[in-house]
Amino acid sequence: MTATLARLRAAFAYRFNLRQDQASFEEIDRTIRGGVEIRGTNLWVLMLAIFIASIGLNVNSTAVIIGAMLISPLMGPIMGVGYGAGINDYQLIEKSLANLLVSFLIALFTSTIYFLASPLSFAQSELLARTSPTIWDVLIALCGGLAGIIASTRKEKSNVIPGVAIATALMPPLCTAGYGIAHASAKMFFGAFYLFFINCVFIALSTLMMVGYIRPPHRKFVDSAFERKVRRTIYILVLATVVPSIYLAYGLVTREVFNYRANAFIREEMVFPDSFVAKQKISPENRLIDVTLVGHRVDEKHLAEISTKLPGYRLPNTRLVVHQAVIQELDEASLKKTLLSEVLSANTVAFNDKDKQIERREKRIGELQEEVVRLKAQQAVIDDAQKDREKMVRELSAQYPKASKIAIAMATDSDGGKVLLVDFFAQRAPAREERKRLVAWLKVRAGVEAVRFSVSKP
Repeated sequence: MTATLARLRAAFAYRFNLRQDQASFEEIDRTIRGGVEIRGTNLWVLMLAIFIASIGLNVNSTAVIIGAMLISPLMGPIMGVGYGAGINDYQLIEKSLANLLVSFLIALFTSTIYFLASPLSFAQSELLARTSPTIWDVLIALCGGLAGIIASTRKEKSNVIPGVAIATALMPPLCTAGYGIAHASAKMFFGAFYLFFINCVFIALSTLMMVGYIRPPHRKFVDSAFERKVRRTIYILVLATVVPSIYLAYGLVTREVFNYRANAFIREEMVFPDSFVAKQKISPENRLIDVTLVGHRVDEKHLAEISTKLPGYRLPNTRLVVHQAVIQELDEASLKKTLLSEVLSANTVAFNDKDKQIERREKRIGELQEEVVRLKAQQAVIDDAQKDREKMVRELSAQYPKASKIAIAMATDSDGGKVLLVDFFAQRAPAREERKRLVAWLKVRAGVEAVRFSVSKP
C-alpha cells in the first residue's frame, strides 16, 4: 500500500510539476517588468484597440471585439501589481498602478469620445452584457490570471496570453463605461467599471498566488508593520470585490430559476384545444407571469384553477395575468364534417336535380375554402404584427434602458389616423430631447402619424 501511494504521488508530481519548464527568475522578472510601462507604441496600440472594441460593441460584432482584446496591452500593468506585491517591491507596485491608472483614463476618454461622435446610440446586447458582473466573472478573472502568469513564467512562450486577454475581457468593460459617460447612464458606467475592477483585482491576485508558489527572490520591507499593512490591504480589497459579485450572482440565479419554472408552468398548464399562447412575459422582480391567449375564449373559472397550481411549480406568491384575444376561426375538422354531410345528402336527391346540387355543392366548397384561406391569412397578419411589436419593444428598451418595462399598443384616432401608445414603467419620464428623438424614431419605425407617451411608476 505504501509503495502504491508513493508511485501515485510521484505520478501526480510528474504530471502537475510547474518547475520543469520554468524560466529563470531573472527572465521572469524582466518579462513582467517589461510589460508594465504603457507609453509610446503601447499607448497608441491601447487607443486603437479601444476604438476597435468600441466599434465592435456599437455594431454588436463579437469578432471585432475579440480582435480588439487580442491587441490590448492592459495585462502588463495588472500583472505588475501582483508581481510587485509578491516580491515586496513597493516601487514596482506604485509604477504598475500609475501605468494602469493612465491606461484606464486614456481608454475611458477614447471610448467616450467615440460614443459621443457615433450616430449609433442604441445599447446593443454586447454592451448590455458588460453591466452586470457576477461571481462567475470573478472565477473567470482568477482562472484567466493564473493561466496568464503561468504562461509568463515559462521558458517558451505560448498562445495562452492572447487567450487570457479574450477570456478576461478587459477592453469591453472600459468601452461600456465610456458609453455610460457619453449617454449619462450611471448604471452602465458603474456596472462596467465594476467588471473591469473585478478583472484587475483577480488577475493581480492570481499573479500574487503564482509568485508565492515559485518564490522568486523577495525584497525586504524596512518596516515589517508596513509589510503587514500591505498584505491586509490586499485581503480587504479582494473581499470587498467578491462580496458584491456574490450578491449579483445570487440575483442572477434567482431570476434564471424563476424563468425556468415559469416557462415550465406555461408549457405544461397553459395548453388549450382551441387557443394558444401568442405572447408571454415573465417578470422575476415582480413575480409576475403575463400571458396572452389567442383563439376561443377560455373560461375564467378554468384559468383561476390553473393559477392555483403555481405553488406546485415552486412559484409561491406569483401572480398569473391572462389576456385573451378571441378569434372565431373555422375548425378544419368541422369543415370536413360539413362537406361529408353535404355529399351524403346529395345522394338522396332526385336525379333531375343532380346537376343543380353538384353545382351548389361545388360553390359551397369554394366558399368554405376561401373562408379558410382568409382566416389563415388574417391569423398570419396578426402573428406578424405581434412579432413586430415585440421586436419594437426590445429595440426601444435598448434605446431607453432606464425603463424597467415598456408596453406598446396601436390605436386609431377619430380621423382614422394610426396612433402608437407607449407606456414607460420608469421612475421619471424621458428628458425632452430624448423624448423628441424617441418619438421621431417610433414614427418611422411603426409607420404611424402620432405617438402618445405615458409614464407609470414601476
